[in-house]
Amino acid sequence: GEKTMGINQIREILPHSYPFLLVDKVLGYEERQWVIGLKNVTINEPFFQGHYPKEPIMPGVLILEALAQTGAIMIYKDIDPSQLVVFAGADKVKFRSRVVPGDQMFLEVRAKTIRSKVGVVRGVATVRGEIACEADIKFMIV
Repeated sequence: GEKTMGINQIREILPHSYPFLLVDKVLGYEERQWVIGLKNVTINEPFFQGHYPKEPIMPGVLILEALAQTGAIMIYKDIDPSQLVVFAGADKVKFRSRVVPGDQMFLEVRAKTIRSKVGVVRGVATVRGEIACEADIKFMIV
């Protein structure tokens, strides 16, 4: 069935912490198949101070990072706690809509291929019903 996770459960799973934890909530997941995360984007994000002071826009690499972290949650649920999921690259990356303060960013990640040491997931981030970013994200398990 549909499973959800709050921030404290996410913090137990992911090694990331402030100011680099970019998933606030998991709205649902199916082990080794898909996960949907949520990031509430506020003006209080540290990166908005410099990107850009007069026109705050979430940096594309951080949208990609939020997708990667969402995918990592799915992988961490399934591996030995001593292992680490490491970002190994991204293909077919497209940025389509801006992500700005006040947006709710939905992070949908689906497994493409997952093996014992490497994997690829497809990530799509949406805001206001529009695609903000999509990418094939590669990772290694070390």
